[in-house]
Amino acid sequence: MVERARVAVVTGASSGIGKAIAKAMAQQGWRVIGTGRDPERLAVAEAEIAAEAAGAPVTMLRADLSLLGGAAQLAQDIAALTDRVDLLFNNAGGMTDKLVMTDEGLEANFAGNHLGPFLLTQRLLPLLRKAAQDQPAGAVRILNTASDASEMIPSINLDDMQNLERFSPGMAYCTGKLANVLFARALADRLAGEGIVAHAVHPGAVDSNFFSHAPADTQARSRGLDKASEADGADTLVWLATAPEGAASNGGYWYRRAPRTPNKLVEDAAIVDRFWQESEKLIAAHGR
Repeated sequence: MVERARVAVVTGASSGIGKAIAKAMAQQGWRVIGTGRDPERLAVAEAEIAAEAAGAPVTMLRADLSLLGGAAQLAQDIAALTDRVDLLFNNAGGMTDKLVMTDEGLEANFAGNHLGPFLLTQRLLPLLRKAAQDQPAGAVRILNTASDASEMIPSINLDDMQNLERFSPGMAYCTGKLANVLFARALADRLAGEGIVAHAVHPGAVDSNFFSHAPADTQARSRGLDKASEADGADTLVWLATAPEGAASNGGYWYRRAPRTPNKLVEDAAIVDRFWQESEKLIAAHGR
């Protein structure tokens, strides 16, 4: 019987940490399905990864995860390529310097950092569950790229997670990154016993184009940070994808290959549950 290549889906794979993740997984022999918004960067990344991974199967798909329609279509496109997903890296995200509303009527920062990945993950659950059927418990994993920005806010307004009433770019970004950690914990709760685990990872400050659309003061502060390479930023995510430590726990928050204490809100089961419910309401209210 021919062993099938394991499948890793990496969002935001056309540059930065995502491209480093995709490259590392391809070099380990995984079939990689990457996503991004810019067709030219996707084509360059696909060729680069394939060349450095000895011809490992790599497919890049165009998708804008700030649009729920884009997330739903991406799930369909992935399902047309494979009947299983062993690893899902929810890595795509970003930061805006002002309030931007998508064509679907959602705040772009929160939509791209959380709601799109939330919907994509839900739509890919059948493929993740299919992979879990023939793998040891915990081998199938969902990994969210978060940030220590998730630790910087003392509360979250679950009635206005988009921060529309009192919007600021910094608060919006921190809320979106907290959502990544809350989402991992909520997934762990809901998928318990199914052989699928979920974790969030703070990659550290990385020398990439991530801050290019951030507010001017954030860009100025970022220039003073000691930044890691893209490969170093991806290291914990790549390690956690297959390390035994990833299967030994669930719903964790990691930094530099070690557990990190999350925002205290993540430890509140009532907040985690309500966060999930409000995320579903937002998606349903916008036709998904």
